[in-house]
Amino acid sequence: MLTVHVDNQKYDIHIEEGALEQAGSWLQTIWKPQKVAVITDTNVAPLYAEKIMFQLRQADFEPVLSIVPAGETSKSLEQAAELYDFLADNDFTRSDGILALGGGMVGDLAAFVASTFMRGIHFVQLPTTLLAQVDSSIGGKTAVNTNKAKNLVGTFSQPDGVLIDPEVLKTLPVRRLREGIAEIIKSAAIADAMLWQQLNELKDEKNLLEHAVPIITATLKIKRKVVEEDVFDQGNRLILNFGHTIGHAIENTAGYGVVSHGEGVAIGMVAITSHAEKIGLSPTGSTAALERILQKFHLPITYDLSHSEGLFHAITHDKKARGSQLNIILLEKIGQAKIVPVPTETFKDYLGGL
Repeated sequence: MLTVHVDNQKYDIHIEEGALEQAGSWLQTIWKPQKVAVITDTNVAPLYAEKIMFQLRQADFEPVLSIVPAGETSKSLEQAAELYDFLADNDFTRSDGILALGGGMVGDLAAFVASTFMRGIHFVQLPTTLLAQVDSSIGGKTAVNTNKAKNLVGTFSQPDGVLIDPEVLKTLPVRRLREGIAEIIKSAAIADAMLWQQLNELKDEKNLLEHAVPIITATLKIKRKVVEEDVFDQGNRLILNFGHTIGHAIENTAGYGVVSHGEGVAIGMVAITSHAEKIGLSPTGSTAALERILQKFHLPITYDLSHSEGLFHAITHDKKARGSQLNIILLEKIGQAKIVPVPTETFKDYLGGL
């Protein structure tokens, strides 16, 4: 178990094979009996919703279930408004809570709704994808998309707890599994040379799942440390965005779902490191090392630049842009990253790495 300390709040992350079978008793250690809105999607609901509802009833909670359509299009203000109505129709008060059961989309949406309904109610996360387990379920960022950009509207709000069961990853489509692996690789590249070495020693995705608990734990320790030092993304937390400036832009220009988040990050890490290596800002061999490990897990390392103008527009409108300047993340070496401010116009040079 890991504990995250943020400002005056702390919460635990429980990581265990088969933990989903203990969801009710786990929640009893966090909340008193109350109403719980279980928010999930059409992919996850058939697999786990009834199991969770049963667990909560057994633990004397009053669960109600809301199932949203699977896919990034549900991460919207319109879907959030429907969930506000759902909570109001079920007479939820600030003494009740939300349980997010699903991947990153569900976690972000449910947390956003929790942080804004009645100016904030409690919520917990039960992430069911590797990406959500190692990244979005902790840290306190909540968001929805708009027609203009991904994660454009959001809040900072911490969960009361996170329950991670690596067993659920066995039902995950391989493309979704690789999304999470991209974030694990990113985390190792920026902050943990030992984790990087462990990943290099793995044969494939199946081999990674056999070591899921220690790998997830190591990845979360990286994010925990950074988040505890910089809750609101104003300083060193930016290093978690390695590969994300280009990655998010690719997601936006390709259209949600065409290039997944993890695929975009993989491409972004290679592109930015390739140019940084050419101009002496990252060490020789960094790009090749990234390419080898990404390709081992069948993640993309290049992107069609036919949409380069739209790509650059998306980059200049990225949340990390500061006026005419972008803060980009580069590798000092494998296991260590740095934040480098560059003029927005010169960032076009980094797209040459695609």
